[in-house]
Amino acid sequence: MEVGASFAVTINGKHVIDIWGGHADAAQTRPWKKDTIVNVYSTTKVMTAICIHMLVDRGLLDLDAPVAKYWPEFAQAGKENLPVRYLLSHTSGLAGWDKIIRPKKLYKWDLMVELLAAQKPWWEPGTKSGYHTITFGYPLGEILKRITNKTIGTFFQEEVAKPLGADFYIGLPEEHDSRVAELIPPPPVDLSTFGDIDPKSVAMRSLTNPMIDVQATKTREWRGAEIPAANGHGNARSVSRITAALACGGELDGVHLLSEDTIKRSVEEQSNGTDLVLNVPIRFGLGWGLQSKDLPIGPNPNLFYWGGYGGSVIVVDLDERMSICYVMNKMVSTLTGDPRSEKLIEELYKSL
Repeated sequence: MEVGASFAVTINGKHVIDIWGGHADAAQTRPWKKDTIVNVYSTTKVMTAICIHMLVDRGLLDLDAPVAKYWPEFAQAGKENLPVRYLLSHTSGLAGWDKIIRPKKLYKWDLMVELLAAQKPWWEPGTKSGYHTITFGYPLGEILKRITNKTIGTFFQEEVAKPLGADFYIGLPEEHDSRVAELIPPPPVDLSTFGDIDPKSVAMRSLTNPMIDVQATKTREWRGAEIPAANGHGNARSVSRITAALACGGELDGVHLLSEDTIKRSVEEQSNGTDLVLNVPIRFGLGWGLQSKDLPIGPNPNLFYWGGYGGSVIVVDLDERMSICYVMNKMVSTLTGDPRSEKLIEELYKSL
């Protein structure tokens, strides 16, 4: 089931597993090396959420305040009082765009956020979750930009990746292109698994507007853009390194990201039920999924996770002070669950 992949685990902030292998291209002519990176799709959302929680930790952002406090243009179409936390928990009702979005429009930040600011929520905000497939990152990134005067890619590099020595990017500089593994598209996704396949349903509008084109990940336009829900580039080592800080109470090797209190609040349940987009029962915290009986990730209760289209996944186990990451280039066609990472995680917990 593999072409190329990396898998890494930290406990108490130290890597106890850091392995990689296979090939970085479909033709299997380039080996997957120690410094190979790849587009991890929605695993990027974890990095975006970390940046937002850092603003909370510094007293610059109140998750219960209206989004419009920081981004006045957002106060349209009944969203005047919509709190920031609804964006983090996929409960804002902004799971996609009303207007048809051609894929290359995703590279136009100002247009994407202007459309969301003007848009009416698709359901009553705060009442249920509907996975914000691509729209998760734009409004959160815009809030961060209004507060810090930095794009989220710049903030992430300066405040997270570089201090921790982590090889991860939201908006990849061109000099790293030679290290990027080629994503190998999965078989077509069976959209019927997402419930109502009516083009007007929440799920179809979120998942198909625009349709994700895996081939676009080979282009400089995609790699260089900042799409903080979907186009982060890294490997298992870098993702597990960053999240090791969270597993260890918010600080790693003298680099402070978050307080323990902020981390604890981030894993408080915000919604629990069948997601309107993914059509599976999910518990959401603030920026990530939470352990549940319906989707058990590991044996411990204080655990959060998220993954990316095709199979990448990150798990942070606060009870074990452990972070787990799996990243690959051969994609599977589901958005939830991958037998490769599930087996790795199962064997890992057996060995503890």
